[in-house]
Amino acid sequence: MNRPVLLVIAHGSRDPRHAATVQALVRRAGALRPGLRVETAFLDFNLPSVPGVLDRLAAEGVREVVALPLLLTRAFHAKADIPAVLRQAPPSLSIRQAEVLGPSPLLIAAVERRLYEAGLTPADKPTTGVVLASAGSTDPEAIAVIAETARELRRTGWCSVRPAFASASLPRTEDAVRALRTDPDVRRVAVSPYVIAPGRLPDRIAAGAAGADVLADVLGPSPELARLLLERYDGAHAARRPVARTA
Repeated sequence: MNRPVLLVIAHGSRDPRHAATVQALVRRAGALRPGLRVETAFLDFNLPSVPGVLDRLAAEGVREVVALPLLLTRAFHAKADIPAVLRQAPPSLSIRQAEVLGPSPLLIAAVERRLYEAGLTPADKPTTGVVLASAGSTDPEAIAVIAETARELRRTGWCSVRPAFASASLPRTEDAVRALRTDPDVRRVAVSPYVIAPGRLPDRIAAGAAGADVLADVLGPSPELARLLLERYDGAHAARRPVARTA
């Protein structure tokens, strides 16, 4: 096959649920594209590491790789950590870094899927307030993307949607839940974790959702997320802009 290998790069976590969820998502994406070689690597905490996978691919004679950050926003990991480790890859590899996953209509669809799986229906949308709870970031671009995603979710018909953050930014999940309780048009409050896999920060989101009526699951290996991985792969493959190497 002449197609580049898809290398999905996740952050990693000490929580074993994180790696298991990432692997399930990657398997689902691979099943949608028979013949495409898909690999997974982690920046920290889990194996295989990014350098380890890149070295192995080079030793096997692979020449082209599309590196996909498994991230919802362009924050520090996408802007600094991942490009830095890719620049140190074996010189025989031509590597293109794909765009992060968000923003995308597919992510909005995945959020709604999880809300419906938690017991809500489309008929509940006009009277339900949603807290879109992300991990959090100090990067203004990332915060702006989360805010815009909340607005896009609101445009699908939910009564109100408020962004919240588990770290680094405010408001916290519990504060957003309390704020929605003061809205006279909101009859029930749902918290939707805008995170890919379980871990410490998603657990913090769940704890902050104690005052809500509904807590949805993390995005996980949803069909929409699997399709989005392939969409980002195709975009990077078509762009053909290799990662700049260090001098």
